[in-house]
Amino acid sequence: MPMRDTVRELGLLVRSGHALLLVGGGEDPDRLEGLMAHLADSLELPFFTWSRARGVSRHGQPGAAYGTEDPGRALSHITSSPFPGLYLLRGMEGHLSNDVVADRMAEAVRALRERGGAILLPGSETQLPGELSARATPVALPGPGREELKGLLTRILRDLAARRPVEVDLTVAERDRLLGHLTGLTLLEAEKILTKAIIEDGRLSVEDIRHVVDAKRAVVEKEGLLEYTPLEDHRTEVADLAGLKEWLRKRTAILADPTRARAFGLTFPKGILLVGVPGCGKSLSAKAVASEWSLPLLRLDPSALYNKYIGESERNFRRAMDAAERMAPVVLWIDELEKAFASGGSEDGGVSQRILGSFLSWMQERKGDVFVVATANDVSKLPPEFLRKGRFDEVFFVDLPDGETRKEIFRIHLALREQDPASFDLPALAAATPHFSGAEIEQVVISGLYTAFSGTGVLDTPLLLEEVGRTRPLATTMRERITALRAWAGERTVPAN
Repeated sequence: MPMRDTVRELGLLVRSGHALLLVGGGEDPDRLEGLMAHLADSLELPFFTWSRARGVSRHGQPGAAYGTEDPGRALSHITSSPFPGLYLLRGMEGHLSNDVVADRMAEAVRALRERGGAILLPGSETQLPGELSARATPVALPGPGREELKGLLTRILRDLAARRPVEVDLTVAERDRLLGHLTGLTLLEAEKILTKAIIEDGRLSVEDIRHVVDAKRAVVEKEGLLEYTPLEDHRTEVADLAGLKEWLRKRTAILADPTRARAFGLTFPKGILLVGVPGCGKSLSAKAVASEWSLPLLRLDPSALYNKYIGESERNFRRAMDAAERMAPVVLWIDELEKAFASGGSEDGGVSQRILGSFLSWMQERKGDVFVVATANDVSKLPPEFLRKGRFDEVFFVDLPDGETRKEIFRIHLALREQDPASFDLPALAAATPHFSGAEIEQVVISGLYTAFSGTGVLDTPLLLEEVGRTRPLATTMRERITALRAWAGERTVPAN
């Protein structure tokens, strides 16, 4: 949301009598204070700040009200003032456990509600006592937008160029990509990263995008709810899935030139749901999407969300989604979705249903460029809300590989393990594995290597065929279930193969 829209929304709250605002997203003190100053200007109200070190002072003016370093006296000063105003009280929340301070805060809020204005406390999840909790309105400030980040980059380049030569080696599209990766960071964080990247070699180039990605990775790992998955390009080769690859290819241009895409009326894609036979490449496809689009890959582990304390699971989910949006643009991978949001049942006290509702709302309303790749093996356990058109951009079905694809899968896994695919009879191996998934073919190669290592030391086609003969694929042992899954997918999904 642009700054002017944020100011307008906050102004509506203040004018409608919300005299205590808990402002989240204010990690950058200078930006928060500047935004509140814009809000005060728009409302034609005087703007004051308070800190324990200085007391109550009018923004932009020297000096402070005498004796207002004390929290209680500061609040009494606000209450007794006959004029409306906005008050940003930084650090006051830590004193509200004191009953006297809490009572004086309540008096100040009531006074401002009568004469106009509001008290602003940084931190949307600040725990407030009694009456204050009922009167408080939490609001979330969006992070810096592209225009703010663009202005920051211009200022950094100007300031550094005044002291030493700086080379800028970025096309317009590459600069736009850099700004996109900076989205989600505070202005202070972005300034530190950009300054360090430029000073290191005296230039700003496309390679510096990696500095931004690594910094955002540290932010996510600090939360502990999302797993950053490093991309190994040689391991993201996916055999077949031509339908899915073509769908992704058409959207790659949006990542390469987001400005032109927005001007064309296109928005960042929401995500895809991959259902299908286990072991056929659904999880690998998530890594392939991130590799194809050169985006960070985050994996959500649903088990990390759940907590025995009431409300903590939902709070963990919000923290995880906030972290994902800070990393944007990013691919968010949720493996085995049905285990995270199983439909029916009340064994967990309704926690999974509440998290499901939060997830669906987030999918609809998220502001960051987060592309969700969700996979599911058992669609019967998926809540019907997930399959409603528009929730995901598309629902793909990943089926068992055909003969040509099985040849390619054998080639990939043999090459990955330092074997020469040309020395194997790939058509014979493909013909011998008609109902095998990609994971089962990989396991045949691994088992063959173990057998060869403990015997002759040579892996060949006859040995692999012996391993094939000893394997019972899932499509055989669970034939009825696989048949039912294929029948369900025939009318409800798009073929990924």
